[in-house]
Amino acid sequence: MDPVTGLPKSRRSTTDSHREGLTTETHDWTLVKATELVEDQKIIIIDGDTAIEAACDTLIKNNVSSAPVYDNKTKTYVGMFDWADVMTYLLIVLKKKDILEQQRKSDEELTSEFNDLLKLAIQSQPVPVKLASDISNRNPFYSVFPETSLLQVVELFGSGTHRVSVVDADGYMKGILTQSRVINYLYNNVTKFPQIEELFPKSLHELNIGKSTIISAQADSFVIEALTMMNKNSLSSIAIVDADGVLLGNISMTDVKYILRSYSHSLMWKTCQQFVGHVRSRQGLEDGQDKYPVFDVRLTSTVGHTIAKLVATKAHRVWVVDERLRAIGIISLTDVLCLFARSAGANPKPKRSSSSSIPTDP
Repeated sequence: MDPVTGLPKSRRSTTDSHREGLTTETHDWTLVKATELVEDQKIIIIDGDTAIEAACDTLIKNNVSSAPVYDNKTKTYVGMFDWADVMTYLLIVLKKKDILEQQRKSDEELTSEFNDLLKLAIQSQPVPVKLASDISNRNPFYSVFPETSLLQVVELFGSGTHRVSVVDADGYMKGILTQSRVINYLYNNVTKFPQIEELFPKSLHELNIGKSTIISAQADSFVIEALTMMNKNSLSSIAIVDADGVLLGNISMTDVKYILRSYSHSLMWKTCQQFVGHVRSRQGLEDGQDKYPVFDVRLTSTVGHTIAKLVATKAHRVWVVDERLRAIGIISLTDVLCLFARSAGANPKPKRSSSSSIPTDP
């Protein structure tokens, strides 16, 4: 891959890319069917009566960030369970004052399921995961038919949806299609899709993306404070900075699994800098090598280079920094997929937040 554009070196120039001898078979990526991206996929489904702690173990053991929850009584999928739900639940359980405040709200403000969850949390009883699926109100259960076009999926993802279930007319689930899976597919097949390929050499600045308001946590603040900030602002990740605003790392929702492992709730009371160090250490042990995530790009970086970093680090976002390494923006998978959708004529409308830098149309 070319280190600047992220394209194969033989195809680094869009002018050269269509010369005879270099051209590979091209396709219209928008017509690819959703089912093609989930073939032979192992599907992890969580029984709705499973306790939250056991459901977390299922996510960890299968190395997935979410799974559909199935209620055997109603014979339906009741939602998705992911790390955002875990984080929300964790904050409810650990901050009793917040629970009491929630219970003082009117019935109209709280669903019966959420009320049940609060009661069980106060009584320290096992909470069935069907009561906790999507309590974060971020990732409801969406499904598409197998023949749904990739453009329709990408438009949905570009609006902020993180995953969809591919379900046939008989209600049989064929797979889970995620933002990451789509990005990896388009990245690995970029030379077949000229419409995507021509975006790779363009810079973030040129496309007016990457600069946005950043909500950050100080390195010496507690992890529980950072998670509360993430939850309050509906963020999937938060930048960890020093006193001068220099980016030191980040804490993401998936990092919550390190707190749940062996019930290490004491990590909630470590500083953010200590927690980032702990996560990196654990990742290094799991991968069998030292791991220091490369998580930043510049406004001068190309789209291809940015996507290459996302794919290489298996991250859901990279931070944009200035010449002093201060965080000035972020590029998420939602941003990239929104860019792809708009290049094909679609008009996704991403939610405005510090986890997205794509401006919405007026």
